Amino acid sequence: MADAAVNETRRVLIAADKFKGSLTAVQVAERVTAGLRRVVPDLAVEALPVADGGDGTVDAAVAAGFERREVRVTGPLGEEVTAAFALRDGTAVVEMAEASGLQRLPAGVFAPLTASTYGSGELLRAALDAGARTIVFGVGGSATTDGGAGMLSALGARFLTEAGEPVSPGGGGLAGLARADLSGLDPRLSSVELVLASDVDNPLTGPKGAPAVYGPQKGASPQDVETLDAALAHFAKVLEAEAGPRAAEYAASPGAGAAGGIGYGALLLGARFRAGIEVMLDVLGFAPALERASLVITGEGSLDEQTLHGKAPAGVAAAARAAGKPVVAVCGRLALPAEALERAGIERAYPLTSVEPDVDKCIADAGPILERVAVRLAEAHLR
Repeated sequence: MADAAVNETRRVLIAADKFKGSLTAVQVAERVTAGLRRVVPDLAVEALPVADGGDGTVDAAVAAGFERREVRVTGPLGEEVTAAFALRDGTAVVEMAEASGLQRLPAGVFAPLTASTYGSGELLRAALDAGARTIVFGVGGSATTDGGAGMLSALGARFLTEAGEPVSPGGGGLAGLARADLSGLDPRLSSVELVLASDVDNPLTGPKGAPAVYGPQKGASPQDVETLDAALAHFAKVLEAEAGPRAAEYAASPGAGAAGGIGYGALLLGARFRAGIEVMLDVLGFAPALERASLVITGEGSLDEQTLHGKAPAGVAAAARAAGKPVVAVCGRLALPAEALERAGIERAYPLTSVEPDVDKCIADAGPILERVAVRLAEAHLR
């Protein structure tokens, strides 16, 4: 009878991110729940899939009760794509990767100099059309390095060459920018709260800027990186003539270099920069769910050094530790020592490779293997 009483008071909160390329955050929660209940059939489990502003952010919001809205927008190469945002009670969650992400490029195709964020601006406009008063703009996973120029263009800005023609799409085209005109920006932007949600705090240009740090991931050669860095620096200089000193200040601000510099464009629109996971935990209602929990399970595909710098599991663990709740993690791959996990507030991590050493099998059969991992977790923490 004592064991039954203990089980009645136990409530597990699963607040994990996706296992990129294998499982969505919703699927992670489903598989972990199934594994836990193989050990404790009557266990109370609450699932709150999380994201840090990158790809999967809209899905996490929808799983938390937001309404999914779809709209046709311009993809990074100029083709039309269907993208989604999430809406609830006047708050929209917009994910730039839905319109301008690497996932929108054909397999093996990169366009570091020409990919545009125009569709991300169209997504923001759709959120305004839907009546959003607060917009959480999650950025990450971009195919672009255009400083947000495409996004700003979709919202009414004009970027012109010496001949008075619009500059070519993408970061490369900004080298030919002669004049910027922000007077046509959608007036509704001044009356909404725009939150730039990102897990990176890079400036726009320089050794830690968007082209140097993230350009190679988008297919940029060393020469392309130089070209893009010079073009974005020129972009900021021209905008300084249009918008004043704040344009230069924003270029050096944390978050300006997020998602190929779209963070810079968002800051020009008056966005407030916040760590993506902190914003999303607020939006998703994490605090009341945490209060109800006796154990928190977080995780993502790879628990590594990057996890400690603003990724979802670190944010979940920090919040849980502050509330005095124990945290364990599941992951595909574990590349952190126990001491680093402990410093992050994670008692123990359970990687898929602990039950299946073959990494290829872990990727291909992540769901069933994660269930087996969850069984081990339950046997260690719920008996």
